[in-house]
Amino acid sequence: MKHEDKLAELKKRNRLAEQGGGEKRRERQHKEGKMSARERIEFLLDDGSFEETDKLVTHRCNDFGMAEQKYYGDGFITGYGRIEGRLVYVFAQDFTVFGGSLSETNAAKIVKIMDLAAKTGAPVIGLNDSGGARIQEGVMSLAGYADIFLRNTLYSGVVPQISAVMGPCAGGAVYSPAITDFVFMVDKTSYMFITGPDVIKTVTHEDVTKEQLGGALTHNETSGVAHFLAHDDAECLSMVRELFSFLPSNNIDDPPRKASSDPIDRADGALDNIVPEQSNLPYDMKDVIHAVVDDGYFFEVQDHYAKNIVVGFARLDGRPIGIVANQPAMLAGTLDINASIKGARFVRFCDCFNIPLVTFEDVPGFLPGTAQEYGGIIKHGSKLLYAFAEATVPKVTVITRKAYGGAYCVMASKHIRTDVNYAWPSAEIAVMGPEGAVDIVYKRELDRAANGSALKEAERQSVRNGKIEEFRERFANPYVAAEHGFVDAVIQPRETRKKLVQALAMLETKRDKNPPKKHGNIPL
Repeated sequence: MKHEDKLAELKKRNRLAEQGGGEKRRERQHKEGKMSARERIEFLLDDGSFEETDKLVTHRCNDFGMAEQKYYGDGFITGYGRIEGRLVYVFAQDFTVFGGSLSETNAAKIVKIMDLAAKTGAPVIGLNDSGGARIQEGVMSLAGYADIFLRNTLYSGVVPQISAVMGPCAGGAVYSPAITDFVFMVDKTSYMFITGPDVIKTVTHEDVTKEQLGGALTHNETSGVAHFLAHDDAECLSMVRELFSFLPSNNIDDPPRKASSDPIDRADGALDNIVPEQSNLPYDMKDVIHAVVDDGYFFEVQDHYAKNIVVGFARLDGRPIGIVANQPAMLAGTLDINASIKGARFVRFCDCFNIPLVTFEDVPGFLPGTAQEYGGIIKHGSKLLYAFAEATVPKVTVITRKAYGGAYCVMASKHIRTDVNYAWPSAEIAVMGPEGAVDIVYKRELDRAANGSALKEAERQSVRNGKIEEFRERFANPYVAAEHGFVDAVIQPRETRKKLVQALAMLETKRDKNPPKKHGNIPL
């Protein structure tokens, strides 16, 4: 064969690989509001940076007429490229080829780039759009999934792993995204579930649609499986790029620092009055966050789920930080099962990848009730405690108002190795609020004042009010904790930004470690 013929053959095979399942099937994707697999990769990565691997791989299945149906690439596009000049590995499932189903050979393509990612210290981004396991291949397809799950697990905490679910993701396929660090979903076009609506109807007689069962809104608002909700493919991929700008490439690197023109000592006088004088009135903790961080920009994670706790990324003097904050505007900022799990997972991610943690605290305690107790609030609440205590990254806490009971301990208190703890003058650090404390501590005295008489109820209330005021003056402030060194300083709220920047600069060379062990046993 002549050189020209050999080159022509190469071009032909490349062209066939790039066509995937053909123009008609691609058009069907477009009509559903979805990009093609190649368009997604091109949009995600820096222009011209994508280098494809295993472009000419084909499946090996000869059963059920599969021998006559072979496509180069076998329904998966894999390779590497750049985001803002930084190396990433990426795979995209092409729904136009066998519904993006997983085969033995395209699973091997994913495994190959995951192994390379671990060796080179670069993130893996998966663009999921698949009908699931390739039924014709039987156990070979299932083995491929398990090979991927193993690497998701082994490389967890080694390199960031990001999943964008941009179409169907069902059955065993959902476990890979679930193990990865962040899951993005697209409203109206993506869904995830273990068993579909038809099976559910047969087994439990429940009538439910795909969207209700496992749509983007369901997993962002109700289950907490997903972390981000996008309205179309372009927004989803843009959000992936934005998230990546806060993350290091691996567990050895530091997060990428950006130049900041926001003055370190910028003071916001509005913070001095943001906490209401009445401690039972709400305010929005996001207003505090926006006032403190660089350029007021906060990239929130899981903003639709467990809204009583706020987590996400921001920058202080150009340094990426992870923020965990109680939200007094929702359930009074109490910690419940969902908030504990949401916070714990985020804290552990930041600790894996050297991202300092800043905690804004206003927590009256754990949410009471039989639903929480029966649901295991003790077990789930301790996950957040475990995560904060285990974390060795720089940790700084600001108590803006309430820090009551066990929740005070959990929210990155000094006692669980937090490096710098600040309190605003409005802080109340106590076992519980003044009203509840007085009813317990002075119960006998109050009962004597009432003496079972309706006429003396007014006298009882007067005594109680006096004791509440006395308790509030003695304990509902930050100064007892400051006297014991449990907070390092009581600061003027307007100085919060400056204090945080200085503390994080001081902690930049922090080194801490946990006792030698295989791994801890977090209360799952």
